[in-house]
Amino acid sequence: MPVVVAIAILIVVAVAVGSWLQFTERQEADIRHTVGSSAADRVDVEAVVQSVDAAGRELVLRVWVTPRGTLGEGDGAAPVADLSLQTSGATLGDLKFAAHERLTTKDVQVALTGGSISDYPFDTYETDIGFRAKVGGEQVPVRMMFSNNDALFSISAAPVSPRQEAVVALGVARSGSLLVFAVFMMVAMWALAASVLIGAWYLTTGSEGVVWPGLAWMAATLFALAAFRNTAPGTPPIGCVLDWFAFLWAESVIALSLITVVVTGVNRAVHQDAPPP
Repeated sequence: MPVVVAIAILIVVAVAVGSWLQFTERQEADIRHTVGSSAADRVDVEAVVQSVDAAGRELVLRVWVTPRGTLGEGDGAAPVADLSLQTSGATLGDLKFAAHERLTTKDVQVALTGGSISDYPFDTYETDIGFRAKVGGEQVPVRMMFSNNDALFSISAAPVSPRQEAVVALGVARSGSLLVFAVFMMVAMWALAASVLIGAWYLTTGSEGVVWPGLAWMAATLFALAAFRNTAPGTPPIGCVLDWFAFLWAESVIALSLITVVVTGVNRAVHQDAPPP
């Protein structure tokens, strides 16, 4: 009974901590950062990060534009004059909308700077997102609402809003859940390698010869670990921190343990089968 009670308490604590972490991350993902002008006649820009490509060093930003006040018609469904939306230097391309035509969402790519994907899962990046609007050739105030929809990344936004423009400085990092999972993978890899190493020590110090079930378990662990590594979210490249901290060393330990057990077992079996002099 004490063991059952202790296990039950551990399960409750684990679920409670997991629920708190999930709630905290969900609250962070639901945050909308608002920056820019609050004038009645302005252009609202809703910018939502759809995905982050760390290997390509860019993120995809979905942009929804709504002219307010005298700048729009049909409750902001269309601009009263030609609307051009100039973006920051990191954003690949400006946006243009014709007068009196219904506005639609646009996807744009934003370049990321700093950091390297080889630091996975501890890699971080930076970029700036900014918008300047002109209606009928004249600059108008802009308000931007920024949010993030990529569950694999956590994005912080610091407002930098000079004059009538809307600019935010972004810091991009792996999400908390991804970081926890990657650290768990590294711990599990070392635990499996240690288990195989201990098993190899017992097999080589015993007198059973070649123990085929033990060899099958070691070989299965060797290949299963590679498949387990490929399940890491975000498709990290070979040679990242995950590999150098755990995967490559764990594979080496398992492979050497397997070879040692085979050589030792075969050598012992040969000597046992040899006829007496």
